[in-house]
Amino acid sequence: MTSEISQTAESVDYTPFAHLTAPNAPLYRQVMRAFLAAKERFAVHLRPEDVYAVLDAGDRPAGLEAVTQALDKLVEWGNLRADPDHARVTAVEDFYRRRFIYQLTRAGEAAEAALGTYDEVLGRRGELQAVALHDIVTQLRALLVIAAEDEPDPAKTYVALSVLTARFTDLADNARAFMGSLQRTIDLHDIEVEAFLAYKDRLIQYLERFIQDLITLGGRIALLIGELEEQERVGPLLRLAAAREAADAAPEDAGRAEAVAYERWAARWSGLAEWFVSGEGRESQARLLRGRALGSIPQLLAVVRQLNERRAGRSDRSADFRTLARWFAQAPDDEARHRLWRVAFGLYSSRHLTVDADSLAERTASPESAATPWSEARSLRISPQLRRTGSYERRGRPRRVADRGEAKRRLAEIAARQTEETRRARDRLVTDGPVRLSRLGGLDPHAFQLFLRLLGDALATWRPGTITTVATSGDGSMEIRLTALDDGSTAEVHTSDGVFSGPDHLIDIVDLTVGQGDRAAAPPSAPVPLPAPRRDTAPQLTEDR
Repeated sequence: MTSEISQTAESVDYTPFAHLTAPNAPLYRQVMRAFLAAKERFAVHLRPEDVYAVLDAGDRPAGLEAVTQALDKLVEWGNLRADPDHARVTAVEDFYRRRFIYQLTRAGEAAEAALGTYDEVLGRRGELQAVALHDIVTQLRALLVIAAEDEPDPAKTYVALSVLTARFTDLADNARAFMGSLQRTIDLHDIEVEAFLAYKDRLIQYLERFIQDLITLGGRIALLIGELEEQERVGPLLRLAAAREAADAAPEDAGRAEAVAYERWAARWSGLAEWFVSGEGRESQARLLRGRALGSIPQLLAVVRQLNERRAGRSDRSADFRTLARWFAQAPDDEARHRLWRVAFGLYSSRHLTVDADSLAERTASPESAATPWSEARSLRISPQLRRTGSYERRGRPRRVADRGEAKRRLAEIAARQTEETRRARDRLVTDGPVRLSRLGGLDPHAFQLFLRLLGDALATWRPGTITTVATSGDGSMEIRLTALDDGSTAEVHTSDGVFSGPDHLIDIVDLTVGQGDRAAAPPSAPVPLPAPRRDTAPQLTEDR
């Protein structure tokens, strides 16, 4: 069977694509589209006059003969099949006339399907699918429920993994297409100012909304993936899905089909995990996408600034060159163009090679042909002042190679010290359960800076009517849960720079770099009475110096 497959692959003929690069390619594409449209109407055969009638009036050839020749070439390339047309034979003389009806071949239909897919992919603008993030969270939770069963259902497992893979594929493909189209939008130069400004406002709102969803849901997806992998239930689920997919394979190929399916599912899961979870020395694709989206906003604003400068009368280098090109095109003769060239670029002839009057008269009396080799032409006298003798090399000992060992050691010490300070700040902020903000106590500068970043991530997701919000730090190492209180109490955080005060809240900070088992094994903290949550007040902290 393997040899048959290889022989089939080697015997594939790609001549049905020859009409794309042949002369009159637009006519061939129109003819093939006419046959595709007829196929959708369940019309099998077409005559040359039928094809000629459905062609666009603006691009239609002058006569039917050109269409007939195009049909014959498509038959030669394998896109169409020609059959004798006996339906309109009414006399013996008609048998001797060349009459054919044409229909699509399998190769021609496959070539048009491939071209349609090609056009569709090129025309896809892409989008940032925040709904897909919610769907991925839902399917991962469903997999957690299925994995908790003693005997997981293969059908439910296969459906959950299939939907998860489909939604993730759509998210990744559309995000890649959208960022590509966004970069092309940023690189636009000749664009209507008013249209771009209106589009810019909508685009920035769209990017900010997706970035917010990616911050909140990306960390949640990473936690769900980590929980599934910690339970070591991913492999069995993937094997169930592979067995379900290979159930209809032939008996002699069942084992191989299941192994191939398992490798395919394992690659899909690995791609999903790498997209949302950062590794050692590698940032996740979700984080890179977030950085690209955040970086595109200043680029859009820079384009707006350039447009405003142009409207205010200022010009950039590209506008100057376009104006200069317009002046060259409007110059009356070559002499004016040469004069404009010298004025614009300051390129003059070499003064030391200027021909004097005597040399010019000699050249006029005895001209030198342009085809004369330089070795046979009359020599020119050059002033001795232009000659250089000796060597330009710098004399003396070469410079010593600088020793960077001490600088590298200092950089390594600084990096180690910063890493240790960050670790201590994380350990200081971890709460081991919900606690009041007022009980957080004093913070050193490093812990206070980390606390402000976490609080900023939480407040970025706060909306009117919100009671509790959950956010993940930018590096995915910590999670903060903030809950509003309704008792009117005030919290104060003492730092070396002053007192940070504001309404009291319940706060729960978790170090995501520590496993869930480590957190469960830690001694429980003292219970904290939880007052009724406040619904109408978002956290507004103030700093007292």
